[in-house]
Amino acid sequence: MKTEEGWGMYIDIHRLKQQGFSKTKIAKMLGISRPTVIKYLKMSAKEFEKEMLSKRQRTKKPDIYREKIITWIQQNPDMTAAQIFDWLEERYQKIAFNEATLRNYVRSIREEYDIPKVPVRRQYEAVEDPPPGKQMQVDFGEKKVINTEGNIVTLYVMCFVLSHSRYKYCQWQGRPFNTKDIIEIHENAFDYFGGYPQEAVYDQDHLILVSENHGELIYTREFASYLQKRKFSVYMCRKADPESKGRVEKVVDFVKNNFASHRVFHGIDRWNEDCIKWLKRRGNGKVHATTRKIPAEVFFKEKKYLQLVTEKINSKSRTLSITYQVRKDNTVPIQGNRYTVPRGTYKGPNTYVGVTKIGNKHLIIFDLETEKELAKFEIPDTKGNLVRNNNHSRDKSQKINTLMKKVAEKFLDSQKAQAFLEEIHKEKPRYIRDQLKLIEASLESADRIAIDKALDFCVSYRLNSAVDFRDAVKHYAILTQEKNTSQPPITGLTETASVKIGIKPRIRDISEYVKIMSENHGG
Repeated sequence: MKTEEGWGMYIDIHRLKQQGFSKTKIAKMLGISRPTVIKYLKMSAKEFEKEMLSKRQRTKKPDIYREKIITWIQQNPDMTAAQIFDWLEERYQKIAFNEATLRNYVRSIREEYDIPKVPVRRQYEAVEDPPPGKQMQVDFGEKKVINTEGNIVTLYVMCFVLSHSRYKYCQWQGRPFNTKDIIEIHENAFDYFGGYPQEAVYDQDHLILVSENHGELIYTREFASYLQKRKFSVYMCRKADPESKGRVEKVVDFVKNNFASHRVFHGIDRWNEDCIKWLKRRGNGKVHATTRKIPAEVFFKEKKYLQLVTEKINSKSRTLSITYQVRKDNTVPIQGNRYTVPRGTYKGPNTYVGVTKIGNKHLIIFDLETEKELAKFEIPDTKGNLVRNNNHSRDKSQKINTLMKKVAEKFLDSQKAQAFLEEIHKEKPRYIRDQLKLIEASLESADRIAIDKALDFCVSYRLNSAVDFRDAVKHYAILTQEKNTSQPPITGLTETASVKIGIKPRIRDISEYVKIMSENHGG
């Protein structure tokens, strides 16, 4: 920790403690451990300064081998920290620190002496292409692109390439793949190829392989079941040997950089349609840089060696690998028509739903995470329709939104209050009504200054809780009261006093006094 950071933390700990917060709350607010809070609360400023100074001057355990380690790194720039640790153990047997400590130490020496780690270049030799129909390679990638609203979205792609002809197939979706997706995309690829080869080459992906036990491949349950139906053999690349599938890795880079880069995302359907067109035009239609042949022409001869697909295998899950994006107006564009989903389904530019068709007449839209059905529609015979479910126009969360707005308007800065209440809603959706009631009660019992300061405090420290807000209001209310009572208050005049002050005495004429005196004298 840097000195200025340490002092900042020390000051914050003591300040928050003076404001009445518990040690546990302070630790949570500052993102540190409770023992650290206790330790620094017990320290005076001088003690803390000594603590920081001792940390700067403290020696490191590997220092006793410093000169030797520097010599080794200078002589062998590509030497790893693990190998240095092994050499130290070999020479000195017992080492008083672990590998992680040495790794950080070696990193600091490289930075201090400017000795970058030079990678060892692996030497390869050319391998002949497998015969026709023998092998395909499969790999995955992801790419960030810009959609029509100017937002960044992440798309995921699965690529296949036939090793002999270099003929390719790629399919994208708007969320990470699961095993059912992978199986369905295999079937789509085999449909595109018109068959499948004898062997498939994969990386050690957890969606396909559970483990490799001394050469015995243990597949995930879904993929093992799939292999029993589609009887092709599997070659699984070792983790240290990804070059075994170098052909498909080049395809993944090619489709990401040549097809996807700078392309605007209009929806997953159109994206995949454009990708297939690009494959026909570029990926499979142009001369390959290595073979100097056009993949589509070589594939024409290879196709007859592929094993025929007599029946497409459908995944048991209704989830389609091609998902559909939800628009801001809570509609989903599907094959030329727009279908409504319940208000509130759209939660930002990365909102997607799954769709499954029932024959050619109906479709179901469902939530990707819960698989809960959102809507069921009859497919129109024409294109360009807005297919609406009237129930979707009713916003079930409207009452909560209205209540939040009502409470927010009671603050001086209603926009900041609205944002604060929305954060509470996100963290405590089930208890939002109770939270709002407690905040309302706190507003009624405090002055405006305490309320505004409490709001600023809770927003600054991300204390998204009505209880924290109430406590903060009480704290600032006490401070305000103490400040006001430090000088005797000047009270205003009562209404009665003001009336009395305004009364003028009656002024009699002097002739009245002469008359009174004359009467008394005569008597």
